[in-house]
Amino acid sequence: MKALLSLLISILSSHLLLGQKIHKQEVKNVMNQVADWQIEHYQDIYSERDQPHHPLDWTNGALYVGMVKWAAVADDDKYYEWLEEIGEKHQWQLHRRKYHADDHTVGQLYVELYRKYLDMEMIEPTKEQFNFIILHPAQTSLNWKTPYHQDRWNWCDALFMSPPVWAKLYNITGEKKYLDFMMTEFKATTDFLFDKKENLYYRDESYIGKLDNGTKIFWSRGNGWVFAGLVNIMNELDENSKEYRYFLNIYKKMASKLHKIQTPEGHWAMSLLGQNFYPTPENSGTAFYVYGLAWGINQGILDKATYALTVQKGWNTLVGHVTTEGMLGYVQPIGAAPGKAWADKTEVYGTGAFLSAGSEIYKMLGGK
Repeated sequence: MKALLSLLISILSSHLLLGQKIHKQEVKNVMNQVADWQIEHYQDIYSERDQPHHPLDWTNGALYVGMVKWAAVADDDKYYEWLEEIGEKHQWQLHRRKYHADDHTVGQLYVELYRKYLDMEMIEPTKEQFNFIILHPAQTSLNWKTPYHQDRWNWCDALFMSPPVWAKLYNITGEKKYLDFMMTEFKATTDFLFDKKENLYYRDESYIGKLDNGTKIFWSRGNGWVFAGLVNIMNELDENSKEYRYFLNIYKKMASKLHKIQTPEGHWAMSLLGQNFYPTPENSGTAFYVYGLAWGINQGILDKATYALTVQKGWNTLVGHVTTEGMLGYVQPIGAAPGKAWADKTEVYGTGAFLSAGSEIYKMLGGK
């Protein structure tokens, strides 16, 4: 009887939390708390690795994408200074692999810091590397596990990692070569991995045609990478351009699908079509969806009456999994498919996704 009572209280508390109105200052407070906790625990061991992530690794690159959005909201420049110190220490270089999208992720931070400080040194190495890629494009296949296959964007995560950097370089330089390269490669990946019936992306070719408990396998965080990547690209483009319209079309299709498959608890299942088989919350994917959907409301693209409750439920469930110290729990470790997550485990990219989501929620509530 005691266990049943505890369960009922937990369920009631969860439903009350989902219905809570969001307040602007509370959003800022929890973002502050999460950002500070993550900086303090920046060099912790995550995903059961034997050493901390390299500062230029994609995991941290995704953290910086959210952290720099928080820096723009925060009351002082200490977050910008922390991020700038990382860039300076590594001489504004991308990570070690020339073509691999994961190793381009940190370039998103460099461009944003350039926008604040107007120091060309911050983006010159990225420009030089991308210029080389344009002149020497990878000739590899998009088929999974073919030779050098990840020299192109043949897994959906890549659409968050590299394309926004190309779009940002196009925006700040005005050089169309960056946009043209990005469009060609993004379209190739989408033609290869986008399921037109479900309006979701397969993680890579190896998941096409496979079933999990009778459902197609669409990894939540993988599609979260794509959805957030679409937003980060569209932020750089002219709304009247054909390129913007291309991304907007995909975005709207995904948004509609995500609206329909949100769980009653407010998160999205690790296998997006398999709620019954993956009941555990997963907050990196959920945070990316909240980010993308809130952005759509803020841009006037998504109908607020239709999507606001979806966003509110998603944000409230995220906040409900932030510990009193500021750690965001239930973030799936590094992987490529639906799996497991735990209340007491996090990852740096989950924090980045959370801060990205918070930045758009804050704007939605009138924050500057």
